[in-house]
Amino acid sequence: MDTFPPVTKLSAAVLGLTVGFSLASLCALLLKTEESNFHFVSSIVNTVNSQDPQAREKQNLSKGRHEEFQKSLGQYLSGNIKFEDLHLHRDDDAISKALYQKERVLCWIMTSPKNLDVKARVVRDTWSRRCNKVLFMSSVTDPKFPTIGLNVSEGRKHLTAKTMQAYRYIYENHFDDADWFMKADDDTYVILENLRYFLTSQNKSQPVYFGHHFKVLVKQGYYSGGGGYVLSKEALRRYGEKGHDPKLCRRDGGGEDVAFGRCMENLGVRTVNTTDALGRSRFHCFRPEMHLAGNYPRWYYKYDANGAKEGLDSISDYAISFHYVTPQKMHYLEFYTYHLRPYGIVSGTQELNRKDMVISTHV
Repeated sequence: MDTFPPVTKLSAAVLGLTVGFSLASLCALLLKTEESNFHFVSSIVNTVNSQDPQAREKQNLSKGRHEEFQKSLGQYLSGNIKFEDLHLHRDDDAISKALYQKERVLCWIMTSPKNLDVKARVVRDTWSRRCNKVLFMSSVTDPKFPTIGLNVSEGRKHLTAKTMQAYRYIYENHFDDADWFMKADDDTYVILENLRYFLTSQNKSQPVYFGHHFKVLVKQGYYSGGGGYVLSKEALRRYGEKGHDPKLCRRDGGGEDVAFGRCMENLGVRTVNTTDALGRSRFHCFRPEMHLAGNYPRWYYKYDANGAKEGLDSISDYAISFHYVTPQKMHYLEFYTYHLRPYGIVSGTQELNRKDMVISTHV
């Protein structure tokens, strides 16, 4: 083993003074540099403030370009995040795969040209991949995305026309491609596995449709457009055969979800209680945190058919949809739902479908 000469008190003192002096010099240098940087930045600010209006206009233009670049960068990143699960979960997804075959769901997403790269792209890359078939409906056809261009103008006052024409297009071109037909906005997040489980308690041959139930304006109520609504095959058939009658179904104008609700009622399509066996909600017209916290707008307490409940015990473990989900939060939900796992806990299936919501096939 190597040995070292003993350290004397004198040498230790010298060493201590040397180290202390060095640290003091370094701190002084850093303070001087920081002060220099401060004066440098201050001089820039003072120079800009003293410039004439034309120079300040150039500065604002530069700032605007920087903000635009940041916005574009954010859009690029949100549109190119990949969700392929490269790390193996070893999940037993046999039930999910079986339901994928048994309960075929066509999803159509209401979007617009300006939302393709911001919102619709994230929907396309996340939850909509689990639909049996997915269609993006817009006012302009874009074969690269792709979107289907409907003969309708953009804007909130034309959402009714967009929905009516979208379901007309689906009836004429994709009626046999699915058993259930779901409409969702480009800021709606949907958990398809939970939707298919709910649909096992229903019958596609019955005239029914589902969603977040509002109890006003229409006799049997109607479903929130943002929370999404799902038509059975029979409901779509009735719409395809009789929905072109303006006396039964409004063509445009008014509140889109209210207009579609009246259309369904006029066609004899029934609403159904979609809460689970414990009375908890599955379809949601707001984002998850609002339903948890319960800070709802005042109108919601009058509209919600199930009592505007709040908190963890009000949302079904098999929740289906949430609305007003930003692209960033859609990434979060995708991660929380399909990637995040507590080690050592293996979740089993629950029987949460209500007995009173099972519709007989002999009607």
